[in-house]
Amino acid sequence: MKILVMNGSPHRGNTWRLTQCVREMIQQWDKTVEFTELHLTDIGLPFCTGCSNCFRKGHRYCPHNEKIQPIMDLIDKSDAVIFSVSCFQGHLTGIMKNFTDHLAFLIHRPRYFYKKALIISTTGGVGADSTTKALAATLAGWGFNKSYQLPIAAYSWNAYEPGGRDLQKTEKAATRFYQDVKSNSFHPPSIGVLIPFNLFQAMCSDKDGDKQYPTEDDRFWPQYAGMQYAPGIPLPIHKRLFGMIFHSIGKHLGRKMVISYKK
Repeated sequence: MKILVMNGSPHRGNTWRLTQCVREMIQQWDKTVEFTELHLTDIGLPFCTGCSNCFRKGHRYCPHNEKIQPIMDLIDKSDAVIFSVSCFQGHLTGIMKNFTDHLAFLIHRPRYFYKKALIISTTGGVGADSTTKALAATLAGWGFNKSYQLPIAAYSWNAYEPGGRDLQKTEKAATRFYQDVKSNSFHPPSIGVLIPFNLFQAMCSDKDGDKQYPTEDDRFWPQYAGMQYAPGIPLPIHKRLFGMIFHSIGKHLGRKMVISYKK
């Protein structure tokens, strides 16, 4: 089992200490687990400029792809990812938000269908749950099969020592995450995930706009033609039918909608 540990905080304080506790727990349960650490502060990733190259041409045309591609490769090579991100004003840190901005194209072209995540966040008072929920929603759009969340109120500014109920909560979340990754089984997608998958797929077929304004989406979605979700992911019959309905809606919208851009 390979787990990528991504530090999305600008320092290594309370949240990183809690993340290290999770890592130590997993290592005690399974000494064969291989961990890889990645600190976003070490990457020197410039701000996303909103150029839309990733949407129009593909992410390899991002002006910062030489920094983004290695991170994507690390995720691809991992079975799961632990995201360690502090709560800043009830939301993600700036460097984590900047990273997710660079991968916004994954909402249109999801790829991490067979990955699972554990999102860890601490706060001095309140808001850690808002942080983990925000990142979990983003990861669902990227295709992540399941995201476990561990929000903790540390009531401390960088002098937090996990203990008591916090450690119990941490062990419970870490156990569920580890056992799920080890199981090699997958969860059915939520309705909220099925909707864009089927809409985007259908909207990128049989439309006139792609002749005048071609995008990478048009080249991406044919591989899933006739599928309501990614192969190998269980899909109950009622969700399959739901996906077919939104696929039909997408085909109707695709014939009328043209997304233009400056050439």
